[in-house]
Amino acid sequence: MIFGHETFAGRLFDVLLLILILFSLLIVLLESVRPLRDAYGLYFQIAEWTVTALFTIEYGARLVSAWNPRKYVWSFYGIVDLLSIAPIYLSLLFVEAHSFTLVRSLRLLRIFRILKLSEYLGEAAVLGVAIRESARKITVFLSVVLAIVTVVGALMYQIEGEANGFTSIPAAMYWAIVTVTTVGYGDISPKTVMGRILACVLMIVGYGIIAVPTGIVTFELARASTGGPVRRCPACSLELQDREAIFCKRCGTRLER
Repeated sequence: MIFGHETFAGRLFDVLLLILILFSLLIVLLESVRPLRDAYGLYFQIAEWTVTALFTIEYGARLVSAWNPRKYVWSFYGIVDLLSIAPIYLSLLFVEAHSFTLVRSLRLLRIFRILKLSEYLGEAAVLGVAIRESARKITVFLSVVLAIVTVVGALMYQIEGEANGFTSIPAAMYWAIVTVTTVGYGDISPKTVMGRILACVLMIVGYGIIAVPTGIVTFELARASTGGPVRRCPACSLELQDREAIFCKRCGTRLER
């Protein structure tokens, strides 16, 4: 019943578990509102500990009934199940740990299994492939952005100086990051003409910078959706659309399968 979802009892157990998870998340959210915490704090604590006790019993039952307890403990759901109860016990030592009970929202992923939405998991796998294929390109891109932010931050520190709020190069780099991402908090701003010109250039560059990672991931997502990354010839780097090809059609090099 605990691990199964084909029987009525198994599905009922999972649905009740999801309702309990939503209820526990609601408790944490409401408890963070000070007027509600001051008025109903005791009730929130009783409800939270009751839910935690039920989750603890459930975790123990899963350990007992699992075919391979060790495999369950180190599985994704096993780790999430443990993290869903650990913060409450840790809050006895560290008060701040209580807020991390929101990690139990990850347990709602069980709804994909309960409602048999496996096709959505397939789409998630495609997205994972796209992100994995984009990782190196985005790493190079972020390195370039970091270099730009460092150089512009150093220049702005020299141009504006401490008198205009740019008290150090790290502070100027913070301004550069806020500007290049087009967030624009406004807590630090250039006062000189040269500083404003540099800021305008960085703002324009920022629009292009925002578009680059989006384009990279979108391109890789399109390739992943059509069957994965395009093969390349190791000799001439020709992109090969034919995934069954044995030799490169340009240079004749034997391709790795």
